[in-house]
Amino acid sequence: MDRPGIDLPSRLLLNLKSWRNATAWHIAFSGGLDSTVLLHLLAHLAKTQSLPTLNAIHVHHGLQAAADAWPEHCRSVCAALGVPLQVVRVQVQPGASLERAARDARYHAFTETVQANEVLLTAQHRDDQAETLLFRLLRGAGVRGLSGMPRQRPLGKGHLLRPLLDVTRAELEAYASEQGLSWVEDPSNEDRQYSRNYLRHQVFPALASRWPQAVATMARSAAHLSEAQALLDDLADIDLSLASTVSDFDWLGLPSLELAALEKLSVARQRNAISRWLEPRTRMPDSDHWSGWEDLRDATGDARPIWRLAQGELHRAGGRVWWVSGAWLNPLPVAGTWLDPALPLVLPGNGVLTLSGKIPDGPVQIRYREGGEVMGLPNRGHRDLKRLLNENAVPSFVRGRLPLLYKDGQLLAVANLKGLDGGAIGDWHLHWQPLNEDQGLS
Repeated sequence: MDRPGIDLPSRLLLNLKSWRNATAWHIAFSGGLDSTVLLHLLAHLAKTQSLPTLNAIHVHHGLQAAADAWPEHCRSVCAALGVPLQVVRVQVQPGASLERAARDARYHAFTETVQANEVLLTAQHRDDQAETLLFRLLRGAGVRGLSGMPRQRPLGKGHLLRPLLDVTRAELEAYASEQGLSWVEDPSNEDRQYSRNYLRHQVFPALASRWPQAVATMARSAAHLSEAQALLDDLADIDLSLASTVSDFDWLGLPSLELAALEKLSVARQRNAISRWLEPRTRMPDSDHWSGWEDLRDATGDARPIWRLAQGELHRAGGRVWWVSGAWLNPLPVAGTWLDPALPLVLPGNGVLTLSGKIPDGPVQIRYREGGEVMGLPNRGHRDLKRLLNENAVPSFVRGRLPLLYKDGQLLAVANLKGLDGGAIGDWHLHWQPLNEDQGLS
């Protein structure tokens, strides 16, 4: 929100009022004009205000020769201002979009740096917001994309803040001139093969010559759309609360939703709810590429549809949709001998096994399903393991990871399944604690 008549330091302080109790403020410092002004403002405010600990972080992408001199420039600026600096060198992964790959590498470094009750401050301003809106509009973004850059959002264990979104580029330039600041110029900012640079140098000057308030009104539109997105998020949360029912397989620790509750919604509300649910877990496709959801939702019979997304997969099983990612998608190493069943057994890439009750004499063997297994049960004779798993409605993506306990070549127990976990043949039970997202599944 614009605050005319208030000087730049006071506006910045007002925008950060709610975050004064943070443990630390990390400043994303590229060495360019915008971040130099932000760093200078905060360093001088810290002389008269009680602020959290300040420090700067410079990410060196190594993409151009000119950038090799920037860390030293940043060290000089930070030393003069009395702000500690951390220089992080990252490896940018090759891909179709160098801009996106560099951004991903940069924000990965930021995420690793920011801890609980800490914030990262970035220097994007109102002109950047207008450029983001137009750039995403040209790419066919929906309401969320057209909301522009949020003023704040979670980042790793902490938060990311953009306290200059109501400040224009011209105001930052005027401040830098008044204070006699020096900064680095990124040569790539003039390369108009990059879409954002083309918009900045070619499109926006033409728009401003015809509509002088274009940047301000576009930023205002982004704010309106951000409010609309907040309402859509509220609706999604209502729909998701109705679909977040208890499952017999909650012990898996995997996110899941009841499909019947989702099917009662309109197609648009389904997309809204699923997008909201998956947003923290993966990048979502655009609105033209949702056939994977439709195939999964509409599958019948014994079909086992999978919707593969950027960071994982959506599975359908037992009347639910399940988010499966990380180690759950990795092949399992061959299990081996459990020498002392009285002690927990760590399964590489697959959690931990324990035995409770009257523990059978060891050693025993732990295996995973390969097909054709047979299990002897009291009063039922020998039964195919496949049929037993079907009777227990075990999701297909779980079956190959369920630990099986053998002794002398005989299948004695299937972890966690009542009646099959050892209790039917002895006074003991086989417990499996799968890996959860905090242990690397996300």
